[in-house]
Amino acid sequence: MGRLLLRDAKIVDGTGSPWFWGDVALEGERIVDIGRGLTPSGARVIDLQGLVLSPGFIDIHSHSDDAILVNPLAESKVRQGITTEVTGNCGYSLAPLVGGAIDSVTYDLEGYGITPDWSSFGEYLEGIEDNGTAVNIAALVGHGTIRQAVIGSGQRKPSREELASMKTLVSQSMDEGAFGMSTGLVYPPSCYADTDEITELAKSVAKKGGIYATHIRCEGSRVVDATKEAIAVGERAGIKVQISHHKSGAQENWGKVRETLKIMENARALGIDVSCDVYPYIASSTGLSVILPNWVFSGGDEKAIERLREKDTLARLRRQVEEEEGLKVGWDKTVIASVREKRNKMFEGKSISEMAEITGKDPFTAAIDLLIDETLSVQVVRFIMCEEDVTFVLSSRLSCIGTDASARAPYGFLGMGKPHPRAYGTFPRVLGKYVRDTGILRLEEAVRKMTSMPAGRLGIWDRGLIRPGMVADLVAFDPDTVEDTATYTDPHKYPNGIIWVMVSGEPVVEQGEHTGLLWGKVLRSNGR
Repeated sequence: MGRLLLRDAKIVDGTGSPWFWGDVALEGERIVDIGRGLTPSGARVIDLQGLVLSPGFIDIHSHSDDAILVNPLAESKVRQGITTEVTGNCGYSLAPLVGGAIDSVTYDLEGYGITPDWSSFGEYLEGIEDNGTAVNIAALVGHGTIRQAVIGSGQRKPSREELASMKTLVSQSMDEGAFGMSTGLVYPPSCYADTDEITELAKSVAKKGGIYATHIRCEGSRVVDATKEAIAVGERAGIKVQISHHKSGAQENWGKVRETLKIMENARALGIDVSCDVYPYIASSTGLSVILPNWVFSGGDEKAIERLREKDTLARLRRQVEEEEGLKVGWDKTVIASVREKRNKMFEGKSISEMAEITGKDPFTAAIDLLIDETLSVQVVRFIMCEEDVTFVLSSRLSCIGTDASARAPYGFLGMGKPHPRAYGTFPRVLGKYVRDTGILRLEEAVRKMTSMPAGRLGIWDRGLIRPGMVADLVAFDPDTVEDTATYTDPHKYPNGIIWVMVSGEPVVEQGEHTGLLWGKVLRSNGR
């Protein structure tokens, strides 16, 4: 039989079909047999004693682009059962590094002590391989990075020549292994693109069989129109659409996800391939700079900071920002997650309202002053959703699961600040709270959303199912004890109940502990 035999498992195979008892034999990186009472024939036997055995979880919306270079163990991800991360989301990727993208990405990486030594998308992927990784990496190319490379930070349309250059960079990145393109249409410079520009670039992705993943243009008052725009890109470009971390933020917009999901269902009935992903929390996480309108950032971060120092500009901004953030969202709902400067570390874990009280400033001034002092590099957690919406999206047949977070660890660079707990707890939270405790999802359906569904969205056909011939990316967990333990106030905590994690047939988590092995691979859309 195989080199490794996983015995006496409650197998949830990823299809959504009912579980069954069985043994799974592995040879090398592949599953070679499934059955009852398989004989070891010299193989190492791991008695799972009734643990659930499922395909390894695929985090379809990850931001570990830089984290995997900082710490290839991917601790917070693999310890929750994730065996594949999809990076390059929200319009931001670390390649290709040409033109204006060089300085932008180089600055971002300075905080981690990384100096990029790559230019092309393929060279970036090779760098991950050389560094090693505990999880598989499947990368998207970011539209914002492409736009920065060719146009820079300006708020304008590309010329015909610039658009052609952008399309060339997208096509080259696809040829070098990207699984598709992402947009972050609330973030500069991606937000400066109109639908026509995005569609033209998406056509280049579609020709290569890739996917279009989008942080849509608005997740609040205009979420319906933003959803329709994403679907329009899919229809016009003939491309598969993945709407990222689907939500509707701010209380006045709660419930709109019922309309947007119906729009998605109707689009599918017309032959447009659209779905979404979701994380199981009522708080989002992003940069504090999202409180500012897009025009502030035209010309780049330095220009934005100059504008924030101008009295006339601040007066213009105050009314709009205080109405949107202070009244509709609430300054007490936005919490500082991380800053770069030591003098501001005292504000981590504090809301904007609390920071204002500490500094003796009004909330708007406190927020603007912090952005200036941190050169805009402030991460926040924002409590803007409601549980009913989260549950509704999670229950939809169109949603799969993503963390919307980078890999973390309770030590080193990745242990700094108070990040969103989703980095440590997303998948166990679904299995614990929404499967076992509330029964919102069947176990088999939850696993499908974590495995075969994201694999199918990406076109990764040798992972996501427990079948002979499939790569042995597997996770064994205790359905009675699996749970997230990370909280907003104490986020750097690993989950419970994830007992074994196999990547390419090798144990990366054994009896709940990381083995230190780096068996992950860089996956490429072209199969190289």
